[in-house]
Amino acid sequence: MRVFSNPQSLRARAYENFRQQILRANVQPGQFVSQRELMQLLDMPLGAVRELIPRLEAEGLLRTVPQRGLQIAHVDLKLIHNAFQLRAMLEREAALHFVQVVSDVHLSNIEQAHLNIVHQAKAGDITDELLTEATSVDWGLHDLMIDTLGNDLISQTYRINSLRVRLIHLERSTLSAEVLLPAMQEHLNLIAAFKARDAQAVSEHVAFHIHSAHQRVLGQDRRVLSTPTLADLSSTHVTEFS
Repeated sequence: MRVFSNPQSLRARAYENFRQQILRANVQPGQFVSQRELMQLLDMPLGAVRELIPRLEAEGLLRTVPQRGLQIAHVDLKLIHNAFQLRAMLEREAALHFVQVVSDVHLSNIEQAHLNIVHQAKAGDITDELLTEATSVDWGLHDLMIDTLGNDLISQTYRINSLRVRLIHLERSTLSAEVLLPAMQEHLNLIAAFKARDAQAVSEHVAFHIHSAHQRVLGQDRRVLSTPTLADLSSTHVTEFS
């Protein structure tokens, strides 16, 4: 029989388990679940789940629907607009700080991680495993920029909003084979601006990247219809998409 202790630790574990369910796409936007189903999904006792629910409701990740149960956040145009607007504001400030403090060595390592994705794709099919790795590399850069600010309040706000964005992507768009190349190109453009210590270019590339992601979830990104070749990605890092 499992013994649970330390209520604070239980609450933190329950929240982290819920976060992982979103990241692993084990829950879907608009999905209804009961408290018992949530217990099973999170592998947590009823008390911890009941304490978790108000936090998830306050963060807009869950809502209680009378006579129907608990509903994972439903994705609508308002949520998409609000989430991407907040993301743009936070990431712009984070990027302008990051360009001042990140080391050349660290930037080279970040760049190489992106190029490895491109080279693996060039060597063969774009597999699910490669897409998973690319997603980790993609979000890893964004998380790093935010955390480099050293502001726990901003990091927490950003992490909550990132879960909203992940839910939006589950509903509207994921990092697919068609999206992988433009997304990696946008990151490589941003990294090139970091390496040049060009704050204006950094700001422009961050804005462009987030706008492109916003357009993709709305189904309005036409660039995926004319994706650059992998050879193009390997030979240049600063090609804009029109």
